[in-house]
Amino acid sequence: MTAFSRFTPLISALPSTVPFVGPEAIERQRGRPVLARIGANESGFGPAPSVLAAIAARSGEIWKYNDPENHALKAALATHLGTASANIAVGEGVDSLLGLIVRLVIEPGMPVVTSLGGYPTFNFHVNGFGGRLVTVPYVDDREDIDGLLAAVKRENAPLVYFANPDNPMGSWWDAASITAFARALPETTLLVLDEAYCETAPAGSTPPISDLIDLPNVIRTRTFSKAYGLAGARVGYAIGTPGTVSAFDKIRNHFGMARLSTEAALAALADQTYLAEVLGRISAARDRISAIARANGLDPLPSATNFVAIDCGGDGIRARAIVDGLMEHGIFIRMPGVAPLNRCIRVSAGLAADLDLFEESLPKVLKTL
Repeated sequence: MTAFSRFTPLISALPSTVPFVGPEAIERQRGRPVLARIGANESGFGPAPSVLAAIAARSGEIWKYNDPENHALKAALATHLGTASANIAVGEGVDSLLGLIVRLVIEPGMPVVTSLGGYPTFNFHVNGFGGRLVTVPYVDDREDIDGLLAAVKRENAPLVYFANPDNPMGSWWDAASITAFARALPETTLLVLDEAYCETAPAGSTPPISDLIDLPNVIRTRTFSKAYGLAGARVGYAIGTPGTVSAFDKIRNHFGMARLSTEAALAALADQTYLAEVLGRISAARDRISAIARANGLDPLPSATNFVAIDCGGDGIRARAIVDGLMEHGIFIRMPGVAPLNRCIRVSAGLAADLDLFEESLPKVLKTL
């Protein structure tokens, strides 16, 4: 296949890959529709009716660019979090913000510390900017705080990634441990504290904003894609000191945010009653997923997210067979990509009909193994 001849050496060396294969691609490959979309950690419960109403009411303004300063959303987030607008950066989902963070800090060859099996999109950005991944294995299906800290110091790494709660395992650390980890890092190491699932986490697991807001080497990333049900709108935000956050303005896409996405996020943030309702439904769905797993001889892991990792026993071959077998029944789920985490499958909290199909199909798949 002929390609342009003057790509950079870095681009020429990178594989053609994406962090995740979407359910749409799987449908095209298999020629089979997805009937239960419970693999991407989206919220099948959707956004609040008030959010849909706000989108409809402002849809006629789609001809306008979004405010490039994101003033209204930053102000609303600051009020919600009890901080200042200067502490907030807005971007097109956490994935986009992660790319900007890597670009801010990493030059080719620089070491970046993360967990082996952790969020693949972060790794994608590190590779894309020429960074060198230094990975630390999970311990008991949790990110290894002590191991990550040791790797940072050993490598003199300028960047470390830590997700709390964690994707793909759903595990979590308590707030005191997170704060201690952040404060133990060298001042020359930027911590990306990915809190995409903080709304679904148990009390005491997310440090208060005030606990870390004074640290210029901490960036906390959050999203409207999970509990707020706006994955398709692509709205994420970062929290840090004004000096650190202002660096985003030098490289971000100022017209990257969609106007209706911003309106949706503002309405979602204002409707905390609906958020509380959804959190209850997510918790109930996690319980049901766990019960289905146990009824079929599988071991669900404790989860602080909107999904449940299920230990299938054996290895990645068995877990992959279950993922593929469920897709034959129209059920889209995923699994971690790195051993020994890949002994698990991962099932997102879904609507009753989705979980009904999962409950009906899982024993049929297991009988074929």
